[in-house]
Amino acid sequence: MKSRLVILAVSLFALFSYYCSEPSNRAEATSFLNLHDSVQYVGKDVCLQCHTDIHQSFQETGMGKSFDLATPQKSAGDFSKIHVVYDKDLDLSYRPYFKNDSLYVFEFRVTNGDTVHKRKQFIKYIVGSGQHTNSHLYEVNGYIFQAPITFYTQKGIWDLPPGFEQGFNSRFNRQIGLECMSCHNGYPKFVKGSENKFLKVPNGIDCERCHGPGSIHIREKREGILVDTSKYIDYSIVNPGKLSVDLQFDLCQRCHLQGNAVLKPGKSFYDFKPGMKLSDVMEVYLPRYENDESQFIMASHADRLKQSACFKVMAEKNADVNSLRPYKNALTCVTCHNPHVSVKKSGSTAFNAKCNSCHSGAGKSICSEKESIRAISNNDCVSCHMPVSGSLDIPHVTVHDHYIRKRPVVVTSSPERGKFKGLSAINEKLPSKLSQAKAYIQQFEKFDPDKPFMLDSAAIRLNENDENAFKNNFHLFIHLYFAKKDYGKVAELTKRYGESILLGKILNKQSWDNQDAWTAYRIGESFSSLNAPQQAIQFFKVAYRLAPFQYEFANKYGSAALFVNDLLEAERVFKRLTEEIPVYAPGWTNYGYVRLLNGDEQTAENCYRKALDLNPDYTQASVNLAGLYAYRGNNVEARTLLNKILKREPNNLQIKDLLKKIPLR
Repeated sequence: MKSRLVILAVSLFALFSYYCSEPSNRAEATSFLNLHDSVQYVGKDVCLQCHTDIHQSFQETGMGKSFDLATPQKSAGDFSKIHVVYDKDLDLSYRPYFKNDSLYVFEFRVTNGDTVHKRKQFIKYIVGSGQHTNSHLYEVNGYIFQAPITFYTQKGIWDLPPGFEQGFNSRFNRQIGLECMSCHNGYPKFVKGSENKFLKVPNGIDCERCHGPGSIHIREKREGILVDTSKYIDYSIVNPGKLSVDLQFDLCQRCHLQGNAVLKPGKSFYDFKPGMKLSDVMEVYLPRYENDESQFIMASHADRLKQSACFKVMAEKNADVNSLRPYKNALTCVTCHNPHVSVKKSGSTAFNAKCNSCHSGAGKSICSEKESIRAISNNDCVSCHMPVSGSLDIPHVTVHDHYIRKRPVVVTSSPERGKFKGLSAINEKLPSKLSQAKAYIQQFEKFDPDKPFMLDSAAIRLNENDENAFKNNFHLFIHLYFAKKDYGKVAELTKRYGESILLGKILNKQSWDNQDAWTAYRIGESFSSLNAPQQAIQFFKVAYRLAPFQYEFANKYGSAALFVNDLLEAERVFKRLTEEIPVYAPGWTNYGYVRLLNGDEQTAENCYRKALDLNPDYTQASVNLAGLYAYRGNNVEARTLLNKILKREPNNLQIKDLLKKIPLR
């Protein structure tokens, strides 16, 4: 019995020491119990039970209002009159409106005074706090897409969303995947084997995004295990204020450093938790150009702040800045921002006080500007040293530049950037060559498809002369050569390594990022381009099996099955596709074609019309419908439809050839 008491006493002492000690080095970041993968998220409603005041004030912040159901209460949009946004490039118009508290976006086209196309889409979610924008999302069977209209609050106008301008309007087809959702919202329940399908979506960024999963914290408090946080650190949950400068920045820049994110092998956008090094999960790259220090993207606050003299001087003063011990004089995001309180309620006085806490002497500000000039801005430090400016990626929006300077340059237009200097890993000083190579490939595909030199930069960082490099980095090389459209090289590598590396993974191995599925898809596309349909279908099938909810893979596999005359498999795939994702026009077009081959003309026509209701400019659906008209002898209708395509695509040789074959009557 005595030995048991001794053991118990030792255990209690260890527990006391564990909770009542302050960390002294970076390694002790792992001391936070809620970083373990087994710890569960509990939801903000559980946090509310003890932290009512904080919860209520947080709900008024930009993060608290980041995402919610599309209701009149959530919307910042102006519905006082009819607003129509016209896209001159696609000749389509959009009108947002509420009906019985339900939000819709109406897409239409008017030709010669007649409305020739109409599509009404129910909007389920609004993303954005309304401080800068409200964008609009819709959901079908768990698949989430962005609608082609955004409200820009600062100017009070409706317009196309960022990235939809200048002929790039993807209409209702922009996928909202895990990367987007994991920054603009709390963590959702994501369907593996998809790109944008979710089982459950939270309503707004919640407590656990900054404090980590709370199941241990909740359990211990309910068991009466309490910690005097005025003296000690409670390791059951992360308090960002107790983190080091670097780890505080990593927490904030998980989302306030948006760019070209390269995940580490085996990691997903779910894996980062507060208190971790962001570079252990991902590296975020931004392009650097000459003479571009006054241009920035919207969510680059952390990058801009770290370029400031204020930050650098503070970092130099704190020689032990990389340790876990917090510093009162270190400049981080939370030095000025209370994440539980809206910036609107903080007011300029609070921010000026932060500036003057360092830049003052004998109780007075040491600002050297003339009093007359300072009076114009009411002695507001931020207006001079962090002026509002437009961002490179979001139109109609101004934001305070977090690059704090004595005489900042205010950009009033968008001047041409200087020479490209390279991609910079903002949160990792020494990124690996493989990481850099992937970054350049992604930069080309996602942001700069008009800059093929990005792929050359990727190739330089990969050792193409090393036989083992091909095998060890098979996915990356396939991605590179596919992006270069070097389909022969893709086929060559596949024949050497593909079967052992990829085909053995056909047994339903679904992943967060679908890496294997994308590699199989790229190989299938390459063989298809090389007119090797038997090899193509083999890999399209792998892609489909690995990512059955990636509807583009299903469409490719079904098309390949049709090409090799496997009509039964093609019909099975396309029928499931129309049921799974009924807003996908190619699925309806191909299912209609299969039904036509089976002699079911009416179903085929219905499918083609359904596709054109979704997308009036979908050429393949129009061609198929025209072919059906011609088959029935309705030559005038067939030619009318083909001429509409030719007006839109005057250089389409296929349409010109078809018109020659169809009699005038």
